[in-house]
Amino acid sequence: MESNGSLESLRRLREKADTVLSDPHKNTLPSIPALHTSTASLLQHLPHEGLGLRKTTDHLLEDITPGLNGSSLSPNYYGFVTGGCTPAARIADNLVTLYDQNVAVHLPGQSVATVVEDRALGMLLELLGFHPAEWTGRTFTTGATASNILGLALGREYVLLQALQRANGGKEAEESIGELGILEACRRAGIEHFQLLTTMAHSSMRKAASVVGLGRTSVHDVCMDENPLAFDMEKLEEMLGRAQTASIVVISCGEVNTGGFATQSYDEVLKLRSMCDRYGAWLHVDAAFGIFARVLPGPEFAKVRNGAGGIELADSITGDAHKLLNVPYDCGFLFCRYSSIAEHVFRNPNAAYLNSGHQGPDKIQSPLNIGIENSRRFRGLPVYTTLVAYGRSGYEDMLSRQVWFARTVAAYVSQHQELELLPKDRHQPTDVTSRIFIIVLFKAKDANLNARLVEKLNATCRIYVSGTTWNGEPATRIAVSNWQVDVERDFNLVKNTVEGLVHNWKAETRIG
Repeated sequence: MESNGSLESLRRLREKADTVLSDPHKNTLPSIPALHTSTASLLQHLPHEGLGLRKTTDHLLEDITPGLNGSSLSPNYYGFVTGGCTPAARIADNLVTLYDQNVAVHLPGQSVATVVEDRALGMLLELLGFHPAEWTGRTFTTGATASNILGLALGREYVLLQALQRANGGKEAEESIGELGILEACRRAGIEHFQLLTTMAHSSMRKAASVVGLGRTSVHDVCMDENPLAFDMEKLEEMLGRAQTASIVVISCGEVNTGGFATQSYDEVLKLRSMCDRYGAWLHVDAAFGIFARVLPGPEFAKVRNGAGGIELADSITGDAHKLLNVPYDCGFLFCRYSSIAEHVFRNPNAAYLNSGHQGPDKIQSPLNIGIENSRRFRGLPVYTTLVAYGRSGYEDMLSRQVWFARTVAAYVSQHQELELLPKDRHQPTDVTSRIFIIVLFKAKDANLNARLVEKLNATCRIYVSGTTWNGEPATRIAVSNWQVDVERDFNLVKNTVEGLVHNWKAETRIG
């Protein structure tokens, strides 16, 4: 393998990065011809003799990159909830690749990597308004889906241990569920049913329920008839009281279509906490992006901030750093109050070579004992770096700009003759935007245009939006999550794009 060409390839990569970063607003999507050309350039089979570094670098920079989208690079990519990458995080991520640390085992005598990650998690907790000392089971994951899997695995362990203790007349169980397995633990504890009680759960919650052996059908919506996101507290208590049943309660902190919150105050979460304590249930929060509402300053964001209020009372919390923290994919996180439960579930037995106990006075857990992976990249370095670079005030500014932009778009949509802001019952004429976080959901009043609105907006390649459904009809979703947001600049782009599209549609309709 050649090594003398690596510096030249890195120089060319730097030139490419300079070109791309100098004009992040160029296009959110590659053109169809560019996609076809990139696809056609891909090798069909493994070559017997490799192309070599220089030709492969040509292939990467000239053939493949033109077919990639600008989802993270462009402030006008509003699909899914795709955050950008701050300059500080981008620099750190290059160092992650350069040094290629495996942070699975805490070895403070060999590398500072696990200490950096622990500091990063501590600072992240501080940014979000939590006390780091109260969340000893904390780790980085690939994203919120993996974090939800961890959260449900921890909840499964806890509620079955509680049931075993009750079955043993109050005596603490000697073996963990991680040792016994679900079937044996349920048999000993007299548990016949498992239920996850939530409202408008993200699809990843059912996926997580499947992975940890509880099953997708264990997920139940326990919501008010008039508000599918709010808990029906009476129904919830009734279900928690079912005999021979173990329960996990999940709060949706940032619903994916509207950005709304299942709870609206600390007191609501306190009621859920009290019920969970009374019935031996685990309280988990799916807060992939909603958790960052806690960072917003000022009274103008009070209603949104209250939606994430009180979640500090939970047992476990899921979040995505690669969304609103704006660090590179893949980076999620999980906070849990109980490091001992995490080790019950995830520790590696009979592997002395891993030497994975607490090393030294810092009491930092080896990541492999509190998460799924026994080996992974140094995810925490970009988090540490971006928090150090911008601090609390930097993130308050970043998030405030994102919310103000979303609210500006929502106000525009609410006044537009051809568009309708959704959900209808959530936005009052005198208070259109105070509950808007980072997502704007709307539709076109013309049913034919509405059916093609997402397609036509994305075909402009100026902005990108996601399509979804609301009350059985197509809907358009703008999700704002990039650090580069400029309220005036980006609103004018969205407005001009929409106005041009509506004008052209009307002209085509008249001609037709």
